[in-house]
Amino acid sequence: MKVSVIGPGAMGCLFAARLASNGITTTLVDYKTDRAARLAKSGLRIETANGDLSSKPSLATEVPAKQDLVIVLTKAYTTPGLKLPRGVPILSLQNGLGNIEVLCELVGSANILAGTTSEASTFIDEGHVRHTASGTTKLGTWTSCNEDAAMEALTRANFRVQLTDSPGQTLWEKVVVSAGINPLTALLDVPNGKLLELREARQLIRDLVVEAAKVAATEGYHFSYSLVERAEEVCRETSDNISSMLQDVRAGRQTEIEAITGEILRRGELASLPAPRTRVVWQLLKGLEKR
Repeated sequence: MKVSVIGPGAMGCLFAARLASNGITTTLVDYKTDRAARLAKSGLRIETANGDLSSKPSLATEVPAKQDLVIVLTKAYTTPGLKLPRGVPILSLQNGLGNIEVLCELVGSANILAGTTSEASTFIDEGHVRHTASGTTKLGTWTSCNEDAAMEALTRANFRVQLTDSPGQTLWEKVVVSAGINPLTALLDVPNGKLLELREARQLIRDLVVEAAKVAATEGYHFSYSLVERAEEVCRETSDNISSMLQDVRAGRQTEIEAITGEILRRGELASLPAPRTRVVWQLLKGLEKR
């Protein structure tokens, strides 16, 4: 089996290393030629609770021919510029909303699998990440793409995987929870678990999640369980994790605030549904990005 992972960030390195270490011919795709050359030489190092995992997947600046699966783990704002093969299952495990629609425009909806992952990984250095918490990867076909290759590859790499008949619902659940956690960790410069120790921050998580869930409802997505409780559960399960948004702020990089909070605001406006706390958090993060 041949699998390409696009994106050498914290999650891309984690997935590429696990796949390559479990007998799958894996290519990590990095659009930066110089960095790809360095990673090809150094390999990947994943810190885990059970010791370090070292792995040397192939490196390339484009997806090689004749792949069985392509996993997209790039930042949401890079999705429109991706060069993807046609006729190959494309699995997006990216943050935020809107990625799937862009990928469908690039290669056609029949090639798209949509998913989320609650694996938690912190970027330490180039090719070096810390796996801070295990989670579940959920995926499903957007229209008619076969899921077998994705299920086989991720299962062989010892990821906990679930199929879903409603990937849109799964994406919205992840976004609602992320909207309550990620921006606050970035603004307060704290790991996920610290949010539960700060009374005002914990209340704001609840407010943001409720606003986001109301926007999801305007698109027909309703949840039979409390996403506020789910957000707090995620904070506990990943208490030591540094969110991707906080990692980006600390590194002076563009964040994915537009794909998460910005998309919630945009879709809320289309439905004439205000989300005042979400808007303030979005404004503050945009200010941080422009400092």
